[in-house]
Amino acid sequence: MNIAEFGYGTYGAEAAAQRFFHKPAARLTRSDSAVLAAVLPNPERLLAAAPSAYVQQRRDWILGQMQALGGPEMLDEIDAYPSLRR
Repeated sequence: MNIAEFGYGTYGAEAAAQRFFHKPAARLTRSDSAVLAAVLPNPERLLAAAPSAYVQQRRDWILGQMQALGGPEMLDEIDAYPSLRR
């Protein structure tokens, strides 16, 4: 995520978090993170700063996928077992 482009001159999740949400990436909410993921196919057209209805729909789908994969509990399990991290 540190090389992904999130718009003109904005590379990486940390830079995107600071630019669009005015906070460090570690403090992004699930919704904030899903917005960033939603714009990745075309960050010049799909704007994180002013999410269109389409971006909001993609965000909602991504949030659903995050929940289906295990939600926050899955992240707690990964933190508990460092060998699961890649």
